[in-house]
Amino acid sequence: MSTTQPLPVVPELDITGTEAARVSRVRRNTLAAALPLADAAALAAAVTVAAIVAGQPSLPVAGCYAAVAFLALSASGLQRLRICLRLSDQAGRILAAVAAPAVVLLPWAAAGVALRLAALSAGLVLAVRWAGYAALRAARRSGHLTERVLLVGAGETGQQVAGVLARHPELGLRACGFLDRSPVAGGLTLPVLGSPGDLAAVAARLGVGRAIVCFPDGRDEDLVPILRACRDLGTDICVVPRLHELGAALPRACVDEIWGIPVIPLRPGELGAGRFLKRAFDVAASAVLLVLTAPLLGALALVIKLRRRHPVLFRQVRVTGYGKQAEIIKLRTMGEHNDADTCWVVPENYLTPLGNFLRASHLDELPQLINVLRGDMSLVGPRPERPYFTEKFEREIPRYSDRHRMRAGLTGWAQIHGLHGDTSIHERVRFDNAYIDNWSLWLDVVILARTLASLAGPRRGGRKAAGRYLRLPAARC
Repeated sequence: MSTTQPLPVVPELDITGTEAARVSRVRRNTLAAALPLADAAALAAAVTVAAIVAGQPSLPVAGCYAAVAFLALSASGLQRLRICLRLSDQAGRILAAVAAPAVVLLPWAAAGVALRLAALSAGLVLAVRWAGYAALRAARRSGHLTERVLLVGAGETGQQVAGVLARHPELGLRACGFLDRSPVAGGLTLPVLGSPGDLAAVAARLGVGRAIVCFPDGRDEDLVPILRACRDLGTDICVVPRLHELGAALPRACVDEIWGIPVIPLRPGELGAGRFLKRAFDVAASAVLLVLTAPLLGALALVIKLRRRHPVLFRQVRVTGYGKQAEIIKLRTMGEHNDADTCWVVPENYLTPLGNFLRASHLDELPQLINVLRGDMSLVGPRPERPYFTEKFEREIPRYSDRHRMRAGLTGWAQIHGLHGDTSIHERVRFDNAYIDNWSLWLDVVILARTLASLAGPRRGGRKAAGRYLRLPAARC
């Protein structure tokens, strides 16, 4: 690995540590709020002009339209400040996001009135953005409102990106240095500050809030835990795609650009405001489901009580997140089992026909709606596992612990693909992490709908010979 070199003497890069982090955070928060504030101002102006000058629609109705249009812009990812401030890349999606909510006006306003308000709103949003982008580019050329960036990869692509950033200050990025493993030939304009594994530490030391991944030496899969950890700390990550000279089948508005070099922004690791939205959805949906299924739960509990002398509910401690455990509850499907915490597969002689039915239909999981309501779990997320197996899988299966970034769920992306019971843990980990990295409220709704549909249809997966996946010679009781 290259020897770490001192920081270059670059304007505004002569402070490190806490002060640099504070300055960077203030700038980033200011810039992050710029587009939402601009959109809100433009929509408010459109509503005011339409209500006062034209007299239609009424101000409350127009205000509802503006609120929906603002949410549409936010949900479409159009309020993320891009590196390349080119309005034409986003104009089509902005027009669609502002025009589509006009349908909320139709019950209270004529089609012509709704169309005029949508056109006025779209025009003002585009005009305000054009002026804002022009002002921001001018400020960046003057050395203001810039941010530091680390280049992960000191090869040809990394050096090309470094040169572009130096020649085009209007992009607003000032490179601090490279992070790469192998020695790099001379001629670098920036120092090698460490390896990719040092990204979090170097970013914290220099107050850097953004990193661009440019093909560093080594395997790409080794970067996954490094980049995930940095995203969870709030670092923005952009990746130069392999074969970036070829056009990708992605909407142009979703891909950023550094002077002709496409970069793909990764989603933030933390849910942010989405965490509260997910929790609110969990509380509302679990309460409704608990009320709807209460008669069924009562009937099943009565049958279990009449057939067995054991308690109706089975309680077991499960891992529900990083360092979090909770006692989850299920309908009892077997008698007392001394090895329930360490046994992978329940012996057939422990299950009654009713127990088999409850497990096959997953109706034994319904009491976990109470866990969801209490906040121990979520409706959708990686399934909680017993501490004994969690420790084992974390040692043997790559990135198993990454699935604990989100609260455990009653159902999940892996489960609707048949990965439940005695199935491959490697595949579950892949699906669980994919769900977390691509979470949206709509995805939760889709998973819940598919879960309900699967209860009535044929099921895939289930109990398969997963011992060959897990290498657990004592997995069966």
